Amino acid sequence: MSLTFISPPLQQINSEIVRHAGVDLYVLRLDLMHPWVNGNKWFKLKYNLLEAKQKNFTRLLTFGGAYSNHIYATAAAGNLFGFRTIGVIRGEERLLLNPTLSFAVQQGMQLVYLNREMYQQRNTAALQEYLQQRFGEVFIIPEGGSNLNGVRGCAEIIGNAMPTAGYAYAFDHICVACGTATTLAGIALSLHQGQRAIAFPVLKNGAFLAQEIESLLTNYLASGLPAAYSPVSWELVCDYHFGGYAKVNNELLLFSQQFKEEHSVPLDYVYTAKMFYGVMDLLKQGFFGKGDRLLLVHTGGLQGNVGMEARLQRLSKI
Repeated sequence: MSLTFISPPLQQINSEIVRHAGVDLYVLRLDLMHPWVNGNKWFKLKYNLLEAKQKNFTRLLTFGGAYSNHIYATAAAGNLFGFRTIGVIRGEERLLLNPTLSFAVQQGMQLVYLNREMYQQRNTAALQEYLQQRFGEVFIIPEGGSNLNGVRGCAEIIGNAMPTAGYAYAFDHICVACGTATTLAGIALSLHQGQRAIAFPVLKNGAFLAQEIESLLTNYLASGLPAAYSPVSWELVCDYHFGGYAKVNNELLLFSQQFKEEHSVPLDYVYTAKMFYGVMDLLKQGFFGKGDRLLLVHTGGLQGNVGMEARLQRLSKI
């Protein structure tokens, strides 16, 4: 497995919708950084891995669902950087592993299952103490890498990850899909005043994430960790969740297929497809100003499409 990470390319999107809106639209292809540890997952893991190494931990423990991009990336990163990994999976064990969990096991991850009631306690001291007693000295990374280390890494997405120094600051709006809000918080800390970060929650009723974002930003600024700038203005656009987390419909599937055919940019159904759909719809509505420059952050997660497509095929036969 390769340790080589490449700089994510910038890809311009030319379409009738973009031309009619009078904007410039680019995609930051974080999905191309590495075959297995890519997208925002790498940035959320980076400083967690460094802290674990500095504190001489040899084992990582983290949490996720059965189709989790974070579980997939943590298993691969652990294998790459010499950690043993434990994945605490939400739900009951199934004998036939889906592609995500099968890959994790191939990378050496030990899978442990918690019922949904216990899993809800994953961030409590009581459950984490139980896990420490069960598995010994483990470095615990929260679900999705959603901690201050994760925010610190995501603050490097814009700027440090760009192919040309300073080019990131030519953009007026930076758009990203939003699950835990860690990526949005990091991006908001890395932009210049006058730029705006726009997050598209993939969960139903995602407005609650505003409080999560404020908490992450407040705690990060109080932590003494590096911060290049004060947070810029940000907003949530909550109208493109398509029914909730991991929910898709034929309209979203068709959009993803057409976007890939027209622009050679594959999208994952859970995150990026919803954000890209939302941006293109807002362009039709005149939401952005003429001459605006937009940057869409492709956060990876394409591995999840295999399991999602298999699940959709099963449901279509019911």
